[in-house]
Amino acid sequence: MADNKKTAEEKRRPPEELFHIGVSPHVRDRDTTSSIMGWVIAALIPLTAYSIYIGGLSTLTVIICSIAGAVGCEFVLQRFMHKPITIHDLSAALTGLLLALTLPPRLPFWMPLIGGAVAIALGKQVFGGLGHNIFNPALVGRAFLFISWSKYMTTSYLQKPVAWVVNTSTIKSINAITSATPLFAMSEARKGALDIQASKYYLPLLFGNPWGCIGEVSGALIILGLIILLTKRLIDWRIPVCYVGTVMILSLIIGADPVFSALAGGLLLGACFMATDYVTNPMTSWGKAIFAVGCGIVTVVIRFYSHLPEGVMFSILFMNGITPVIDRFIKPRPYGVGKGSAKA
Repeated sequence: MADNKKTAEEKRRPPEELFHIGVSPHVRDRDTTSSIMGWVIAALIPLTAYSIYIGGLSTLTVIICSIAGAVGCEFVLQRFMHKPITIHDLSAALTGLLLALTLPPRLPFWMPLIGGAVAIALGKQVFGGLGHNIFNPALVGRAFLFISWSKYMTTSYLQKPVAWVVNTSTIKSINAITSATPLFAMSEARKGALDIQASKYYLPLLFGNPWGCIGEVSGALIILGLIILLTKRLIDWRIPVCYVGTVMILSLIIGADPVFSALAGGLLLGACFMATDYVTNPMTSWGKAIFAVGCGIVTVVIRFYSHLPEGVMFSILFMNGITPVIDRFIKPRPYGVGKGSAKA
């Protein structure tokens, strides 16, 4: 009788009192947004600190202004729209840091401020906030700066590196063009305008690169950050491996140095920290591999068959736009359904 009475009472109670109803996914994990963002920032700390060591005060100014622009814009927009303030989840700070690492170290302070604000406003909040954005916010900010002030973005590189580790004699022997990046110099070499061996760039690109953007100072430290993220299982290995591997294979096919193609420019930074963004890449393993191969193909096409020496930014943004199409045709297997049961 007691059981029947209890059952009758339960039937009269509304479902929300009997069950915890929530929005999917329902798989719980101890990792939170702030902890994930914190680990990515921690993986970038060695690279960031070394870039400040090489670039000096101007580099530090760009990094601070970029983060301030991103965090400040998110706070203001959420306050204006009467939404919960979420700057404590570190996503805006990470966006500002990633943006800064894609910028030249001698930009005027107002440019990274604007870039950080645009990254959050147009790359994130306009889509509804974290988890709803289609494109990588940091690359949206960089694209805006590149299109608006291309002269600053292509000439504000270091002229006198601070770090002793940078080989001055190597710089003098291969930096035939004032403030030229390695990719631009090799582009000129392919045209016959310069006589430069790509192998001379290997060690500087790995351990003390004075050319290019802030995050390009050391390929070795980018790889160290990648190892940290892979160890914590925060990213899928398929994206950086397939992305860089595709660029190296295609570079070899067209007669370019594959090792130089992997180390030069923003490829390593983009493959390890930009293309691996949770929100803007496909959900499935095969989808991620297709996404990464697509990024590699577009990067090579832009590098070798356009007027731009670098194509990482545009390739990732382009494939971000293709991600919904990939997810539409490469669908995950339903949870709990194996290959055998699916056939049955």
